[in-house]
Amino acid sequence: MENFIVSARKYRPDNFRSVVGQASITNTLKNAIKNNQLGHAHLFSGPRGVGKTTCARIFAKTINCQHTGSDLEACNTCESCTSFNENRAYNIHELDAASNNSVDDIRSLTEKVRIPPQVGKYSVYIIDEVHMLSAAAFNAFLKTLEEPPRHAIFILATTEKHKIIPTILSRCQIYDFNRIRTEDAVEYLKYIAGQEKVEFEDEALHVIAQKAEGAMRDALSIFDQVVSFSENKITYQSVIENLNILAVEYYFKLTDAFMNNDLPGTLVTFNDILKKGFDARNFLNGLATHLRDLLVAKNKETLVLLDVSEGMKSKYLEQAAAVPAEFLFEALNICNEADQQFRFSKNQRLTIELALVKLANLTMVQKKKIADGKAVEAEKKSAPTPSPNQGKQVAAKTNTPVAESSVSHEKPGENSSNGNGRENQVVHTKSVSIKNILKAEPREIPVSEEEIDEVDQVSSVPEPLPVVDLSEKVLIEAWNAYALTQEKSHPRIYNTLMQHKPGLTGDGKISIELTTNAQRDNFIHYIKPGLVKYLQEHVANIEYVFETNLLENEGVVKKVYTDHDKLEYLIDKNRELEKLKTRFNLDFDN
Repeated sequence: MENFIVSARKYRPDNFRSVVGQASITNTLKNAIKNNQLGHAHLFSGPRGVGKTTCARIFAKTINCQHTGSDLEACNTCESCTSFNENRAYNIHELDAASNNSVDDIRSLTEKVRIPPQVGKYSVYIIDEVHMLSAAAFNAFLKTLEEPPRHAIFILATTEKHKIIPTILSRCQIYDFNRIRTEDAVEYLKYIAGQEKVEFEDEALHVIAQKAEGAMRDALSIFDQVVSFSENKITYQSVIENLNILAVEYYFKLTDAFMNNDLPGTLVTFNDILKKGFDARNFLNGLATHLRDLLVAKNKETLVLLDVSEGMKSKYLEQAAAVPAEFLFEALNICNEADQQFRFSKNQRLTIELALVKLANLTMVQKKKIADGKAVEAEKKSAPTPSPNQGKQVAAKTNTPVAESSVSHEKPGENSSNGNGRENQVVHTKSVSIKNILKAEPREIPVSEEEIDEVDQVSSVPEPLPVVDLSEKVLIEAWNAYALTQEKSHPRIYNTLMQHKPGLTGDGKISIELTTNAQRDNFIHYIKPGLVKYLQEHVANIEYVFETNLLENEGVVKKVYTDHDKLEYLIDKNRELEKLKTRFNLDFDN
């Protein structure tokens, strides 16, 4: 029986053209060879299994080839290429820094560097896992790396570039290798499957490439494992069974259950998944990934982010069309919160089941919000809308008292009379005070169309607002409701409103007792505008007059809340601070 050679070794690239997924780096190296601009030190860094050592070997083989072709590839026929292919080349040296990381090992290397190559132009030294060298070994290597003999070229390979000291990095040309894209890995797996005469399904190779996470060597190892398991016929089912991967059909099934508010079906499906031995945390991450894929599948521009096979892509497009984007946004947020809570939860299964319950009821909650919104809109539309003439009649019929500062009326004894001899007061309304509203008693006066036209010509200001019976109970309820809207965004406003409740004075003003002058200024300038707007929208669209009073109680310790309060407190302790503030005209930043 012939010795089996794993695919990672059997199909290891032997020229630049066969390197997978590193076109930018191979082109740079080929151009350097073409222009005879070879650096004396190169650093290849990147994740595992992406071709760092392979590219170093191909580069060393090509620069020593005696008959390089027009495509800058090694000929594989000259003595240098033949000796390299047969692993007997004396001008290419490989060193494992993980096991040769001492100063003595580097000293031995620097002594070998002086010897010129027997075959070819260059002696190439490939040092793998160079970050494993000790600090003393790095320092011993500095001089040789900076000024090597003309025939010596160093290629350093590492997966952890950040562990290499800066003085080494500054002496090297640095090449950063990328992870292998899933599409590139799948194409190479198809090529190997064809060479080995293995039947395959595209979805199966996609799963293998995704499981490898960008490492071609890992993908080839998984490929060999699955081929042995499935007896030269790679199917999607055989791959997920061998690699213990949860089938994506479960996620499609769960998403359909979410959309149908099928809570029992959701919990039963999750229980089946746990019975098959799948990890709950991996399931949660897989569900979040599935929801993310559905989200990117909803837009043609983001469809390129969907890393699945063509056959699976059609399934995602079909389900994405049936799932609203709002559901996906909220569902991803729920999965993210469950993932954060999972590690610290004592009952981890319950944590995920609670997240699934929220997902299964999510569409129901969203539908209820939409229905409530439509009901409110319908109620607004069904409410009678007064016509312009009706508004004019209200202005003429209602004797609405208004604040003195905002009303212009005729002097006593000066009345305008109509043809019927009745006297009418011409009212110019800008705002309404609570005092006059509470005392007002509406009375009806028959008005003719001529009088309405007369009022319309004299007054060009907005129509007067209806009479509102404002009670202290209604005011406090609205006051507390507004405070709750500020609890998270403006906690200082929330604390001020909750600690200082309003009251109604006899003349209809809103009275509030505050602790300090700074607190009163803060209320007038920062709290009052938003509060008045809220009251006008939710209670009555009238003018609210506030009366702010300061509590004078020396027995009570005043609490320091705002910056102004803090300044007053400090000035009470040291009067010189007030002089300093006045002298330099200091104030708070806005």
